[in-house]
Amino acid sequence: MKSWTEIKIAVNAADVEKASDIANVVVPYGIYIEDYQNLEQEVDDIAHIDLIDDDLLNKDRSKAFVHIYLEPDVSPSEAVQFLSERYNSEGVEHNIELLNCAEEDWRNNWKKYYKPMAVGKTLMIVPSWYENYDTGGRIKLTIDPGLAFGTGGHETTRLCLEMCEKYLKPGDNVLDVGCGSGILGIAALLSGANKAVGVDIDEVAVRTTRSNAALNNIEDRFTAIYGSFTEKVEGKFNLVLANIVADAIIYLSKGVRDFMEDDAVYIMSGIIDTRAGEVKAEVSKYFDIIEEHLEGGWACFAAVKKQN
Repeated sequence: MKSWTEIKIAVNAADVEKASDIANVVVPYGIYIEDYQNLEQEVDDIAHIDLIDDDLLNKDRSKAFVHIYLEPDVSPSEAVQFLSERYNSEGVEHNIELLNCAEEDWRNNWKKYYKPMAVGKTLMIVPSWYENYDTGGRIKLTIDPGLAFGTGGHETTRLCLEMCEKYLKPGDNVLDVGCGSGILGIAALLSGANKAVGVDIDEVAVRTTRSNAALNNIEDRFTAIYGSFTEKVEGKFNLVLANIVADAIIYLSKGVRDFMEDDAVYIMSGIIDTRAGEVKAEVSKYFDIIEEHLEGGWACFAAVKKQN
């Protein structure tokens, strides 16, 4: 069995969001957060119970841990150097440990920290290993992220899902640029879209998207494509989603117009707040921003094609 490297980063609990955002730059998948600051409230929100294991109750609430899992061919030393430099520059006190683990250990460890979560007004995102989970009337979106980014837990994905919920119309055709786990396209289809196309330059993401589409029984309406969307995708769409990084949004936005119907909406997320102004200025050359949402250090924009 392949041996992966676990990077375990201890930080002050107050810095855990900043620490996890920086860690997501190193690897956008294979990451989970141990944070016990709001343990009782989170358990009650998810399970509606007040019985919590004593081991959890006795955890140090002042500390949090970011766990990253690197594939065998990724250099741990480079990752650690990058993390240390970024944490030092941001004033984040930290301690980094390197541990070896089998791939199966990664999958099992990670699952412990990924729970069902309600998103927006209608969705309930449920990990595939939760069987017969009661969604309380919400639309159930079953997902197994595997090694692809997009569980619904990160602010960027959640902001994009909430914005999608607002602008999606029944029967829309949807394009997801940088589809990751496929969560955005799947959510759109479960919420009334007609067809979805997901495209990613990561083969693992495309395989994960196809698997997740099958889990939700919408594989006949979801096409996952490996490669550049400008070269591989055909047709025009009513809704275009891009939960990627700021530089990619800046680079791709001009080309996105060619894949949009005249009244289509373009939703962008994954934009760290320090880059929001820059992204907005560049995107505004080709689009009119109709809504923006900033939360947790991240920005999400909705736009329509600029009328000449």
